[in-house]
Amino acid sequence: MAAAQQMSAVSIASPVGFLDALLVKFTRYRLYRQTVNELSALTARDLADLGLNRSEIKRVAYQAAYENN
Repeated sequence: MAAAQQMSAVSIASPVGFLDALLVKFTRYRLYRQTVNELSALTARDLADLGLNRSEIKRVAYQAAYENN
């Protein structure tokens, strides 16, 4: 909760900070969508070669975009 309040205070106080945060969110979302689209285009055999199932695509894309800094 404190982190959310701190981020809100910084965002309101500094338009540049708000725009930077918005740019980071947009960039991460774009990476997520690109990863989902590229993995979805692969055949089941290609996914199996990578050790993935089609049901794991969104999880892997999320990890690539949001969990790896």
